[in-house]
This record gives sequence, C-alpha cells and structure tokens, in this order.
Amino acid sequence: MADNVEKLPFFYGNITREEAEDYLRQGGMADGLYLLRQSRSYLGGYALSVAYGRQFYHYTIERELNNTYAIAGGKSHRTPVDLIDYHSQESDGLICLLRKPCSRPRGMEPKVGPFEELKEKLVRQYVKQTWNLQGAALEQAIISQRPQLEKLIATTAHEKMPWFHGSITREDSETRLQNGTRANGRFLIRQRDNKGSYALCLLHHGQVMHYRIDKDKAGKLSIPDGKKFDTLWQLVEHYSYKPDGLLRVLTEPCAQPEGEADRRPAIPHNHPLQGATSGILSRIKSYSFPKPGSKKSVNPPGSRTTDNLNTYEMKLEKTKNIEALPMDTEVYESPYADPDELQTATIDRRQLILEDGELGSGNFGTVLRGTYKMRKSEKTVAVKILKNDDSNQAVREEMLREAAVMQQLDNPYIVRMIGICEAENLMLVMELAGLGPLNKFLPKNRHISIKNITELVHQVSMGMKYLEEHNFVHRDLAARNVLLVTQHYAKISDFGLSKALAEEENYYKAKTHGKWPVKWYAPECINYFKFSSKSDVWSFGVLMWEAYSLGQKPYKGMKGNEVLQMIESGERMVAPANCPPEIYDLMKACWTYKPDERPGFSTVELRLRNYYYEISQI
Repeated sequence: MADNVEKLPFFYGNITREEAEDYLRQGGMADGLYLLRQSRSYLGGYALSVAYGRQFYHYTIERELNNTYAIAGGKSHRTPVDLIDYHSQESDGLICLLRKPCSRPRGMEPKVGPFEELKEKLVRQYVKQTWNLQGAALEQAIISQRPQLEKLIATTAHEKMPWFHGSITREDSETRLQNGTRANGRFLIRQRDNKGSYALCLLHHGQVMHYRIDKDKAGKLSIPDGKKFDTLWQLVEHYSYKPDGLLRVLTEPCAQPEGEADRRPAIPHNHPLQGATSGILSRIKSYSFPKPGSKKSVNPPGSRTTDNLNTYEMKLEKTKNIEALPMDTEVYESPYADPDELQTATIDRRQLILEDGELGSGNFGTVLRGTYKMRKSEKTVAVKILKNDDSNQAVREEMLREAAVMQQLDNPYIVRMIGICEAENLMLVMELAGLGPLNKFLPKNRHISIKNITELVHQVSMGMKYLEEHNFVHRDLAARNVLLVTQHYAKISDFGLSKALAEEENYYKAKTHGKWPVKWYAPECINYFKFSSKSDVWSFGVLMWEAYSLGQKPYKGMKGNEVLQMIESGERMVAPANCPPEIYDLMKACWTYKPDERPGFSTVELRLRNYYYEISQI
C-alpha cells in the first residue's frame, strides 16, 4: 500500500461504506471527523469518509498512472497522506475541512480484502518470472510498475473464479443455476461477447434473472445504471453485501460443471495468472458471501480478518423480513425486453386488445388499459390513443416525437416505450404503471411513511440521473408525471417536452414561450428559455415538495408572474409539514438561483440514497 498507509491509525482497510459510518458514529460524528478506507471499486484507490452536520460524505481517492492520488476533479498528491494534509487546510470541494482523524479501536488491524493476498502474490510472481529479477531490483520494479501490474492481474482474475463460466448461452446458465441447491441468491457470470460485455445470472425464487454487465469507454464495468467497478470480482464483492439494484444480494456461487475450467481458453504464457500457486487459488475457490440480511459486526480487537475467504455451509434464508431498499424493485430488466419477442418497434394491431375504461385523457385523446399478446406471453400495457381528427396533425407530430424520445431510453425508473401501432388511430404502447400518478396517489394514502416517500423520490432521482448521463432534458418533471407500479416502485413518464442535447451543448434553448408548467420551472427557463439538466434539478425540488406535502399543489393560489417575483426576491416555498430538515435542505439546494451552483442529479441521488440508508437503520 502507498507509503505504508496500512500503518495509519485512521486507515480501516477493506471495510464497507456502512461500516465506515458506524465507526464515525462511534467516534462522535463531530464535524470534520474522518477515516480512510480501501476503495472497493477502484483498483489501488482509497475512500475518504467524513462526518458533517450529522451526515456522512464519501469521496473516492483514485490512484493515477503516475502513482499520484487525487479526488475526482481535485489536485494530485504524492500520497494519500499528503492529500489528507492538504484537505485539513483547504476544503477545495470537500464538504468541510478534515479536522480530526477517527482512529481504529485499540488492538484492531485494518481489514484485509479477500483478494489482497492473491494480488500481492501474483504481482511479485509476475515480475520475478517476466523480467528474471531478484532482491532490490525486484522490489524496485514492483514499486515502479505496481498500478499497471495490479490492473493487469485484477482485470483477469475472474477467469479463475468458480462463479465465472465463460461463453455459455443464456439457456445453459439457467440450467446450471436451477440444478443443485436452488438457493436464493445463487449466481454465476457468463461472457456475452468479446467486447467486454458480461451477464450476471441470479437465482430468485426459482427463476433466473439476467443483468447485463457492460464496459464503458473508460473500461469500467457496471450493470445498467449501477455502480461502476474496475473488475468483475469487485462487482461480485459489492453485490454480495448490498443488492443495490439487484433483486437480492449474491449468496452462493454456482460452480462450473466438472472439468469445465479445463476447457477454458489457455492463459498466455507470460500472463500473471499463469503458474499461480494452487494454494492461493484453492482459497479463492472457497470464496463465499455474507448471508442476506445479516448485520455487519464490528471486528473484535486484534483481529486481522479475512472472513470473506472462510468457507461455510450456506443456508437457505427466509427473505420476507429483509428490509427492502429503494434500489430493490420487482422489475429491474424490462419485462418487454426479450429479444425474441421484440424485433421491431412497430406493433401489429392484431396483437393489441384494448379494454373499456380510461386511465386518463387529454387534448391528444385518451389512455386505455390493454393487453399486448406476444409470442411467449401476454403483457398488460397502457395505450395512448390519438383522436382521429384532421385538426390533430400537430398533436400527432408531438406524440411521434415523444415516442422517438422514449424509444431511446432504457432504465428501470422510466416508463418504457414498447412500440407504435398505426391502425384506426395512432397508438403509443407503453408499459403500465397501475397505481397512477404520484400527485393523485398521495392524497388518498396520507398514512404513507416518510421512509416510503423517500424511497419513491430516490427512485425518481435515479431515473433523472440516467437522463442527465445520457444528455436528455425532461422539461416537464412533476409529481403528475411520476407513475407508480406499486407503492414502492416509481417511474418517470410523459416525455412530450423532452429534448436530447447535442454532445457539445449542455442546454436546450426554446424558440418561443409555450404553454409551460411555470411553477415547476427554474428562473432561467422562464427568463431566457434555457433548459438543462440543472433546470430539471429545480423541477425535481418542486416534485420533492409535492411528495412530502402529500400531493399539495406548489405555490397554492399564486399566479405564474407572482411565483417568478417570489423567486427573484430570494424567497422559496416553506417546508411542508413534517418534512425532514435534511430533505428541505436538499430542496433548497435544488432551488439555487444560478444553475451552475445547483447540484447535479449524481449529487442529489447520492444524498437521497444516504438519507434513506440512515432512516432505514433507525
């Protein structure tokens, strides 16, 4: 580790974010109290956990190729210690100055991650064999090349893991998972193609769920809209203690059939895994995972734990009492995403059965419930039907624009577009969110808890974070356009005003003032017709106010020009009754006048996620 970081009294090793927060709580949570831990997603990196205002903030410290360390967007420093010394004098992007280290309990050693010993062994072996070095020359080569060596080794270590099955088919993965114990959370990873795309296959109540794992331009691996990792084993380690978008945590690795590993592609002669000792690899093959719902325990004094390497018999867990997190939804992958079913975005009218009774209506026409008859199954859908009227050409074009936007989006917290049906009327076929809009649901369900509301608005923030990352501006974000699949599952809808931004632009400028929802609009939208992800953040603040006020109308009794005058004068809506102060603080941050000073959705989503975890533990 960098400059003997493991000897620092405030370095905790390979602990989780939640464990870090527990230690900061035990340390008193004074403003500026901090600790250092090993990053669980960046190779060779660290994470800085800081307490401030009775909340926790976490910063990733990346190790750069020139062996310096930096917080994303910040100054580079020779060592993590230099970085901490700097931020004890300058906040420079941190929530506060680093004031007091939170030292480990007496006798406690930093926690060792399950792959640290393997990584260190293979780095040394690789350098020794490749360059035939010994003694001081060997040590110097390891020091100078460590970042590149660790990356090389770690990004290929999955090939020796029992849960990695190589290039097998989707059907083969399902057969393998359903043979044997059929324990909930049993999993494997298969290779989808040669471009760095994989699939995480997870057993859940007898069914196999498939989560695509893609590699971005920077080489990071993630499930759609999920946390990014440098390696597959880091991804597996993360989801073994937190579902974070999966239906459940990973529990039991599904081993390859007898002799399967021998048929894998040979490792190159000079590859770091070539010739690895059988003892180290046998330990990795016994790698197992925390039980679902288990409480993380504090390591006893004097322990240097490698508990994730211990073997134990996995027992089937009863999951009905496990607390659901806001990332845990019943449907992660689209229920309409079967490639065998959907070869085209055009739907045959004969596949569509419409039911009586409107779900909604507007100037365009009506929304009906329907059934989409697919080859393998039937799906309940919402069908937006355009009035068959010669004067509706402009509305027709608007519906087609909405369809064009929606067809580009694929996120669990956004209503999915299934296709267009042109028959007696133009019809947009979308997935159904049966409980209807949030602003109508809340007044009828006033018993709903703050925790449940936070769960829903957090899901909306995840959908908006996806739009922000894909350069889409919604322009009509409000509680009326958030639809509920269940009381615990929300989706963003109504993309009629949405715009895809050009890569070189970060905002869209409207040519004229339209019939706009002014009470949800940021001042730059009204004054300059400029729309961006930051103006969507303002609208999200209003949506939060609607949610925590249980569906009340914002700026009640005020006209649009009065609202603008109020905003320009520096006034903002008061907090709804019983609204948590942390949430109202976030609303006010969303209503920062200058768009450049507003948080982005990546920040908003993280604050809501952290707040939800906090109240879930009470």
